[in-house]
Amino acid sequence: MLEKEKIELFYGLVCPHCKTLKKMLKKFLTEENNNYILKETLISSPVGMIKSFKKNIHSVPTLLLNDEIIFRYLPTEEELIKKLKKI
Repeated sequence: MLEKEKIELFYGLVCPHCKTLKKMLKKFLTEENNNYILKETLISSPVGMIKSFKKNIHSVPTLLLNDEIIFRYLPTEEELIKKLKKI
């Protein structure tokens, strides 16, 4: 059995780009039949602050794939799919 890829989204409560990226991720994940695990981290929470400080994250949305930053901005849907599928 293959190990699932881990996606982590750092987001803010009032960030419109974060909401858009969440929708794109959920659409992508429903099409991928559970090959990925999504974790959402609120950057203003105590845990989110510590994790973002350790990973040098200063803006949202920031998206990580297997603990590696892949986007520090709102990507297009095509960019997101290419990066997550590693095409």
